[in-house]
Amino acid sequence: MAAVSLRLGDLVWGKLGRYPPWPGKIVNPPKDLKKPRGKKCFFVKFFGTEDHAWIKVEQLKPYHAHKEEMIKINKGKRFQQAVDAVEEFLRRAKGKDQDLTIPESSTVKGMMAGPMATFKWQPTASEPVKDADPHFHHFLLSQTEKPAVCYQAITKKLKICEEETGSTSIQAADSTAVNGSITPTDKKIGFLGLGLMGSGIVSNLLKMGHTVTVWNRTAEKEGARLGRTPAEVVSTCDITFACVSDPKAAKDLVLGPSGVLQGIRPGKCYVDMSTVDADTVTELAQVIVSRGGRFLEAPVSGNQQLSNDGMLVILAAGDRGLYEDCSSCFQAMGKTSFFLGEVGNAAKMMLIVNMVQGSFMATIAEGLTLAQVTGQSQQTLLDILNQGQLASIFLDQKCQNILQGNFKPDFYLKYIQKDLRLAIALGDAVNHPTPMAAAANEVYKRAKALDQSDNDMSAVYRAYIH
Repeated sequence: MAAVSLRLGDLVWGKLGRYPPWPGKIVNPPKDLKKPRGKKCFFVKFFGTEDHAWIKVEQLKPYHAHKEEMIKINKGKRFQQAVDAVEEFLRRAKGKDQDLTIPESSTVKGMMAGPMATFKWQPTASEPVKDADPHFHHFLLSQTEKPAVCYQAITKKLKICEEETGSTSIQAADSTAVNGSITPTDKKIGFLGLGLMGSGIVSNLLKMGHTVTVWNRTAEKEGARLGRTPAEVVSTCDITFACVSDPKAAKDLVLGPSGVLQGIRPGKCYVDMSTVDADTVTELAQVIVSRGGRFLEAPVSGNQQLSNDGMLVILAAGDRGLYEDCSSCFQAMGKTSFFLGEVGNAAKMMLIVNMVQGSFMATIAEGLTLAQVTGQSQQTLLDILNQGQLASIFLDQKCQNILQGNFKPDFYLKYIQKDLRLAIALGDAVNHPTPMAAAANEVYKRAKALDQSDNDMSAVYRAYIH
């Protein structure tokens, strides 16, 4: 989009990264919200949703001048509802002051998230697809400030229909795929595990039109389970995904009483998204296949926020045909996916990725504490890092956690320590040294001893100050 002359109160079309242009209004940002560095941008409140974001000026167009053009590009039902909300706003504003609250379409108000987290933009010939704005997750406030989509929130905001089997099938209140860019599979989807990652994944599957039956292994977590047992979910669904905490939980889910294996019969598909070791996932694949089932491992790289935003990176291995069958699901939950060949490869790659991430986080904490004890400003250190080659959303967010003393979990410390431990074991199995990971692992173990297990991984900082 070309740069235009805009001012406060203007109605606009705003485009963020690969997401579709969406109608909004330029408004004043919250007082405590700093304007992002770099190019000129405006703070936009979007119609028909609760989303708001900083949008670069070159990604904005005047509403009236480009209305017909945008309507031709986007045909989705929710998009039309947003346009209707704009027209209603204009009708109310006619002859009155223009400073009115943006109305929300009654049919859209209950949605779990807005267009920026769910819509995929179909480009025209004159506007090719570009990579998503790297600042997207930092500037889209409705995604960064709200808590995780929890189990209870999912059940409240979606239609829940009891089936004859007794398990519960959940379907989005409006299951029409947003703008035709993702055609949801007609296969019945199951999902086991609604933790930090699972809740966001299920939410995005639903928003893209998939019908999902869920079960959560911890009965006390945000209310009662919707599916009676893992076996029941697997037996009533075509493809069942699972995302649990560690190898023991993954094995218990499959091999335990009323577990996945009891629901497997020829043609049933099981996709394990947990981060575990290669031996565990190979064992699970063998028992699933021995019952005539199909198996795919698909651990995800990301955190709670990326899960909620549908921007995970999926690493898959195993049954290639099943990988293809999961295409619409992977598009709904992630920004990209990789197929890595035979079972075990994805587990190994995932552990290596998290080994790098965990070691980096420990180094960040070490640097901030060294700055403090030598009389240097931690904030200045962060500012310097953000202007250099290490600049990243991860670096900025984790440093901000430390500077603000806010360790609300986005990625549990106990799980990154678990991944470091498994990565070290992977190195040992092939006689490859991992001294950096081993050193980082010891720091995380100390943090766990300081009762930081259920805090964010950035709480490793506390291992250096106690």
